Amino acid sequence: MTRTDRPGQSGPGGADGGAVTEAGTATAQRIEQRDTQGARRAVPVQNTISWVTLALMTTASVASLRPSPAMGIYGLAAVFLYLLPAVVFLLPTALVGAELASGWTGGIYRWVSEALGKPLGFVAVWCQFAMTIAYYPSLLAYVASTFAYVVHPSLAEDGLYVAIVIVVIYWAGVWVTSRGTKTVAGLSSLGLVVGTLVPGVVLVALGVVFLGQGNEPAAPMTADHWLPPWTGLASLVLIVNNFLSYAGMEMNGVHVSSLRHPRTEYPRSIFLATGLVLLIFILPALAISWVMPSEELSLTAGLMQAFQAFFDHFGVGWMTKVVGVMLVLAALGGMLTWLAGPAKGLVALARQEGYLPPFLQRTNRHGVPLNIMVAQGVVTTLIGVLYAFSDDVSSAYWMFSVITVQIYLIAYLLMFVAVVRLRRTQPQVRRGFVVPAVTLVAGVGFVASACALVIGFVPPDQFGDAPLWRYLLIVGGGLLVIGVAAPAAFLKFRRPEWIHPDHHSARPAD
Repeated sequence: MTRTDRPGQSGPGGADGGAVTEAGTATAQRIEQRDTQGARRAVPVQNTISWVTLALMTTASVASLRPSPAMGIYGLAAVFLYLLPAVVFLLPTALVGAELASGWTGGIYRWVSEALGKPLGFVAVWCQFAMTIAYYPSLLAYVASTFAYVVHPSLAEDGLYVAIVIVVIYWAGVWVTSRGTKTVAGLSSLGLVVGTLVPGVVLVALGVVFLGQGNEPAAPMTADHWLPPWTGLASLVLIVNNFLSYAGMEMNGVHVSSLRHPRTEYPRSIFLATGLVLLIFILPALAISWVMPSEELSLTAGLMQAFQAFFDHFGVGWMTKVVGVMLVLAALGGMLTWLAGPAKGLVALARQEGYLPPFLQRTNRHGVPLNIMVAQGVVTTLIGVLYAFSDDVSSAYWMFSVITVQIYLIAYLLMFVAVVRLRRTQPQVRRGFVVPAVTLVAGVGFVASACALVIGFVPPDQFGDAPLWRYLLIVGGGLLVIGVAAPAAFLKFRRPEWIHPDHHSARPAD
């Protein structure tokens, strides 16, 4: 199985990119379902899940508080900026992912390979792995800025401090993961509760009480502020971050085959999950905008700025440190649960198809692909060091977040094309769920992804007068080198001897 876990919030949400096994014992009670061709098929009752359960699983895999400061800058307009990508990106990815996962096992590599060929399948998997190269520095910059409020808030914008935290914590994580530690296996669900639900509820409750006392919100909450002020694309660039926030919604489509009535229950599940995700994203962003003026918000420390402002207002400033520790532990626990996941998926595929040189395919005695994680760590370290030379930690954080999104969007572009092509070239394949108007749905998702990728090259107007050439060099260079040139080079110099001996019968695709 070749998939990569989405490093979004607390770790993967339980999806594995393959189909849920429908085999059961001979004595299992069964219910009958019709597939898309009208044939009846049996599904073991004990393997079924409710559509509400699936909605909650999907919510857990996507929801997070980390993007809230970026949207809190827009005040009430954050509602619109969350709704728009939810309609044009989140829903299409969830629906398309369900059809593909219920028809083909093996994750995005299988989907794209079947439709567009193995080389592009490798590009899709590579992008799911490579986005973590830029993602880890931005995640750990958030950790560093959050922890600063436990030690000394002024450190949150200290580039040297942030760089040291990124480098030390990443390599410590690699060391822990390389030892095959199993004690972190349950940290994903714990991180959701400790790092998202509890702080999120507290933040929103504090905001409601704050307004209930008659305090004026820092951002206007009147109807004429429903849309963000238009000063060109630069005024809307931060919306690109929401595409990363929503990324991974399609992963739980693997469980569509476990629903009793997929064609009717899966849409219900997706709409419920979408509503829950929007609430978890929108309400904290609004709460931040009630207490923090947009010009003072930090993209990395904005969450802690809001907590500190609320707690100081209510005379319990010491609670800021408690929440800071909760958020840091949840983020680190989540990172440990999926640190090796993307690398394992890529190496498993590389061994079978010979996409990477043998050195990068090696695993240690715990089965962890340590060599490729070390190579990844070298690049992560170089990116982390750049923070030490940055005058604005938020600007550096944003640029690497954009690179992460753009690399990931390449995989989504390929996925949207694949679902349309497979509908035409392999209509006979049974799918547990069929996307209605698939060309329209996939087309909307493709155009939205392409637009987000292009908009990412526009520097946000929140970051002052930094040279445009430097922004384009870092963002464009990161996308081209990591997302395009690297997989092209591996495909160009691929050798038959790169196939692992266990898969010696396999031959590289043309």
